[in-house]
Parts: sequence; C-alpha cells; structure tokens
Amino acid sequence: MNTEATRTAIITGASAGLGKALAERLASDGWRLILTARGAERLAEVAEALGAEYLAGDIAYHPEHREQLIALADGRLDLLVNNASTLGELPMPRLAEADLGAWPEVFELNMRAPIHLVQLALPTLRERRGAIVNITSDAATGPYPTWGAYGASKAALDQLSNVLAAEEPDVKVWAVDPGEMSTAMLAAAVGAEEAGQADPPERAAEGIARIVAARPESGRLEAASFREGAAL
Repeated sequence: MNTEATRTAIITGASAGLGKALAERLASDGWRLILTARGAERLAEVAEALGAEYLAGDIAYHPEHREQLIALADGRLDLLVNNASTLGELPMPRLAEADLGAWPEVFELNMRAPIHLVQLALPTLRERRGAIVNITSDAATGPYPTWGAYGASKAALDQLSNVLAAEEPDVKVWAVDPGEMSTAMLAAAVGAEEAGQADPPERAAEGIARIVAARPESGRLEAASFREGAAL
C-alpha cells in the first residue's frame, strides 16, 4: 500500500456506527478520507469534524453516485471500505413469512453496490497496491433465526471477496467480521437493551485499522483478532 502522507480511503455508510468509528480512527492515523452515506446532514457533521471530503447519496440504486464517489479520489485511492448495509424487512421475519419483495434492496446494497464500487476502484487500487475491506457478519455463516436475507447477502459478499482475492493478486481483499456492536442497526434487529450490551463500534474499528496496517493475506478475518493485545 502507498505509504506517503496522502493515503486515501473511501468509506461507505460513514455517518454513524462502524463507518463513523473507522473514519475517526483512520483520520487519527493521517489518512485522507472520502465519506459517503444517505443522511446528508449527519454525514456533513462527521466529515467536517474530521476534515474529510464527503458526498451524500444512495449507493444502492444510483450508479452515478458510485462513479462520482470514486472520481473524488482523483486516481489516488489506497483503501475502499464497503461498510454500508441494510437489514431489510423489520421486524426481521422468519423465512417462512419473509416478504421476498424486500430482498432486492438487501442484495443491492449489501452485495451488488460494493462490487460495482470495486470494479470502479480497481484500476487505481491495482496501481497503488491498495486494499479492499468488505464488512461481513457472523450471520453469513451462522444459522440465526430471522437473519436469513441479511445473512445470505453477506455470505454472497464473502464468496465474491474470495473470488476477487484470487483474481486480483496485487490488491488485498479482506472480508472482515466486526462482531456484535452497539449500533442502531443491531438495536433495530434485537432491541436496544440487548444491543447496548455489545462492544462499541470503536473496538471493531481498532481491529480493522490494525488489519489495514498489518496487511495480512487476503481472506475472511475477525476484527477482534487484530485488536490491541490480540496475537497478530
């Protein structure tokens, strides 16, 4: 990865939760940041606090937004973090009662949009020997009731990350499981009380930042394994 002071990272879903926490961590490490999220006001507050560039918009259904986002890097992109995602139907249903009409949005945001961003970013990432972080979930591998659509979309992202790593030897590709985090997304899924018992997203952000710095081999990683005190 480029080691000059102008290392540039794009982070999706950066206005709250893990995306915001990771932006704060990378900013403290001297990264130039380009942030995106749907909520313009909250995104602007985060970006301005960090001295980051930002572009509010919906990466799920607006390919032109994805193109504009990559263009902001101006050929100097070193890290793409595909963090934005959606749970889909709420309350989350069992598969027997699931509204399949709600699934396209889940797969569009959680799987297809990230891969389109990867396609747009690859020319620069290859040249700069950069990296991709695709945020996955233990729901991609565990049989958790009501997490079917979300888990399937993350399982698809895992496999696409595997193939991408095999196809792109000059780019690191990590599917990173951040673990349970006390975020609004988890609260929407399991309730505020249970979500409040999880680790803050800053803990996962620490692990991801250490992954980026350590540059392990491409693969599926757990952020907790790279946090301070963990054996690398």
